[in-house]
Amino acid sequence: MNPQGLITLPSQNDPGTTMRKLQDAVRAKGMTIFAHIDHAAGAAEVGMTLRPTDLLIFGSAKGGTPLMQAAQSIGIDLPLKILVWQDAEGRTWLSYNDPAWLAQRHGGPAGAEGAVQAMSGALKAIAGTATSAE
Repeated sequence: MNPQGLITLPSQNDPGTTMRKLQDAVRAKGMTIFAHIDHAAGAAEVGMTLRPTDLLIFGSAKGGTPLMQAAQSIGIDLPLKILVWQDAEGRTWLSYNDPAWLAQRHGGPAGAEGAVQAMSGALKAIAGTATSAE
């Protein structure tokens, strides 16, 4: 587990393709997309520039509720979020919070291990699909 709880993976695609594949993978898992925030577009609206930086907020009550039942404060970190971003060299990355780190942050709620493992597996699969070559 990364000490800061952030998992970052390189993508084999440009930011737009990575985000499209991410959205498709989230929907394929039966999860709900709550928001797509284009931070670069927001920056442009105020006359500033920002490399592609897109946040997808998504989740499933079936996956998140057991964690909130064990430690209600984890609701501050749910629903799930994945950031697709481009670095100064033009490489595309995908970052998300490690569910095990989130659980630990909220006291390592007893009885939530299965929910954490399921969430970790789903995020790993979704991220792998989104970052794989077309």
